[in-house]
Amino acid sequence: MSINLNQLVQGALTESVLQHIAGRIGCAPESARRVVSLCGPALIGAMMNKASSLEGTRNLFAAIMSPATNAQIADELPHFVVQDDGFRTLIDTSAKTDHAIASHDSLNMLAERISEYTGVAASATRTLGGVVGATLFGMLKRYLTQHSGHPAQLPTLLGHQLPVVRANMTDSFAQALGLGSVGAFLAGVASRLKAVSAHLEHPSTHEAAAFSQPVETPAAPEQPAKEHARKKKWWWIALAAALALLAVLLGRGCSTETEQDAAPAAKPDAASDAISTAAADSNAAAASASVASDQASAPVALPGKDSTMSFVVDASGVPTLTATVNSEAERRQLIDTLAAKLGADKFHADITVDPDTKPAAWMAKLDGLLPVMTLPGAKVRVTGETVDLAGRAADATLGWLDKLKALFGDGWTIGASESAPVAARTLAASDAQAGAACAAADVAKQLNARPINFGFASNAVPRAALAELANAAKSLKECGAAGQPVKLQIGGFTDSTGNPAANLYISKKRAEAVRTYLVQHGVPANTLSVEGFGDAHPIGDNATPAGRAANRRIEFKELS
Repeated sequence: MSINLNQLVQGALTESVLQHIAGRIGCAPESARRVVSLCGPALIGAMMNKASSLEGTRNLFAAIMSPATNAQIADELPHFVVQDDGFRTLIDTSAKTDHAIASHDSLNMLAERISEYTGVAASATRTLGGVVGATLFGMLKRYLTQHSGHPAQLPTLLGHQLPVVRANMTDSFAQALGLGSVGAFLAGVASRLKAVSAHLEHPSTHEAAAFSQPVETPAAPEQPAKEHARKKKWWWIALAAALALLAVLLGRGCSTETEQDAAPAAKPDAASDAISTAAADSNAAAASASVASDQASAPVALPGKDSTMSFVVDASGVPTLTATVNSEAERRQLIDTLAAKLGADKFHADITVDPDTKPAAWMAKLDGLLPVMTLPGAKVRVTGETVDLAGRAADATLGWLDKLKALFGDGWTIGASESAPVAARTLAASDAQAGAACAAADVAKQLNARPINFGFASNAVPRAALAELANAAKSLKECGAAGQPVKLQIGGFTDSTGNPAANLYISKKRAEAVRTYLVQHGVPANTLSVEGFGDAHPIGDNATPAGRAANRRIEFKELS
């Protein structure tokens, strides 16, 4: 029995857990999910590399089974992330896990690469990677404890994770961890893991290929001996043939004329045997060469299925793409191109690698399709050398059908399966819905419905408000991308305690802290202004602790 470690980690880090973690480290929950989805396979790959040697396996197994590893972490994560002490414990556990997986510098480099890929700050990415590592260790300890807990099980279990690592690891992640290229790493690690596991189970059957330099096998010396025997055989055959020929000539010289006339009909046995043997050997060699030639020239089975790619663009211009390609190299090329041209967080992709799929001819035409990938309401499907446009991409007034025909050239079939009026109506409905969601007065009302209350004399954004602010930033970004930016005033307030001038100062600092958080999460700075109102306009009774806490607040207001 085996397990899918990446799937278990994804299941343990639920939306609720990630929402709380994201609030503590200052990123959006959906961004945290993307980081986790990349960290898991990368860290599993690092553990596979560690376990591909005997010493590495023993050290990794000892770290996993140590008392510091929490085998119940999956069940306890929801409690850890909501309590300050629990979260600190989780971070401490993560730090202890790190050194057993890879070097500190390698993990920092991995965090930077994933940060570049997702747009999440490297420090936040590093924290999330630590949580993923601690969760992986906890899952492994639980499994190994339940299944006898022998070190030989570890490399075998990690070897079963090869498909998920192959599907999600990129060269930049692998190089950050010191693994080299993904292809080279994956080509050798499986056999090394298998060899380590076999040796740990049966130490007496040491596998030389895995643990030492290749040595000459006992069979090797037989080749010169065979060659010597073959030469010796031919020498005797040649000698026998020569003696037989000499005997024939002597016989002819001593025989009568009648015998000489009959001699051609006679067949010298020794010469015949020699010639037959030589001919047989020659025929055998020719037959062998013919077979080898036939095998070498036999046709190689070619991929039978066309590569595919389809995408749908939402109202904010973000495409969701699904594709099936021939190789891991093509998958990485597609993702890297989209990230470079659109931005790492400006698309969603689900890409499958299938070796039975033909190489993607459309990959060379990708630059021409990129503008359509940001067209709100566009739908496109590419199968082999056929491109089908739908949604707004099929709108005749935009001319994408003719543009793509000119771009792709002969040999390609470009068509539209949805009429422009239908696409236009769909887009109009989408725009109307987006417009209603981006009315500034309504946005301000929704934000004020979830109060942001500060601690006494503090201008630090409270952790409890970070998740809501992240959601607000996402909505405001989407409105801006749809061409309907929302302009808001952020007002800061205090209770009546203290000097009015000091209250005015700290109230503005509170508003500025909220604005800074939103801008850091992608909201255009020119759409947000700040104002400090001190202890003006109280909404609670300043004579009570609850009333004062309510007054230490932020209010959003529509800007005309």
